[in-house]
Amino acid sequence: MPLFFNCKTGELSKKAMLKLDDLLIDGMKIYQDDQLYKFTSDSVLLSRFARAKKNDVVADFCAGSGIVGLHFYALHRSLIRSMTLFEMQEELCDLAKKSIELNGLSEIVSVRNVKIQDLSADCNEKFSLILCNPPYYPAADAEGRNFRREACRYELTLSLEELIAAAAKSLKFGGRFCIAHLSARLAEVIFLMKKYRLEPKRLTTVSGGGRIYLVLVEAVKGGRAGLKMENERVN
Repeated sequence: MPLFFNCKTGELSKKAMLKLDDLLIDGMKIYQDDQLYKFTSDSVLLSRFARAKKNDVVADFCAGSGIVGLHFYALHRSLIRSMTLFEMQEELCDLAKKSIELNGLSEIVSVRNVKIQDLSADCNEKFSLILCNPPYYPAADAEGRNFRREACRYELTLSLEELIAAAAKSLKFGGRFCIAHLSARLAEVIFLMKKYRLEPKRLTTVSGGGRIYLVLVEAVKGGRAGLKMENERVN
């Protein structure tokens, strides 16, 4: 029977179709809902691309059900001081909270139900690392069939510039910002990073179906110029 977990009431209902997926690391698992946006392999590629440092204070922007942040934590558990997942959709936040509780991570990982543009002042220059697998497509391309899913794929509520501006504001000096995005929008990503003084330092392309479709970029707040191209990955 499909069930939905509501973290506020602690009750299960028949509103959703829950699945429990194995992250294949340290026995960690994550909940997904067939009726909400489900993560793709791009999220795992991003979490593997990003690098952890000792005592990292990490944020996952546009976290969805929490895949990027939770997978990254599973890979670098001993290095992370804290992890905060930011997601605007309450139902996805509930899934992330349920996964956090299941994996016993409530003391390390937290969830905030908020738009990235509306982060409170306590987030200013707080994080040493921000991860983000954002909406890839312009709002004009959305079909208008399912807002909950399309808001995760199209810039209906958050533009690329708003995202990068928020990341720059929330990072400490020397902090890193790691993002996955369409290869077709790479020029825009780099232009906006430089506009907000996030210097691109590492770049990896991802190919699938015989073409490069994705880029993974790491930028450093206040970093010196110098971009390193890394080996292409195949998805």
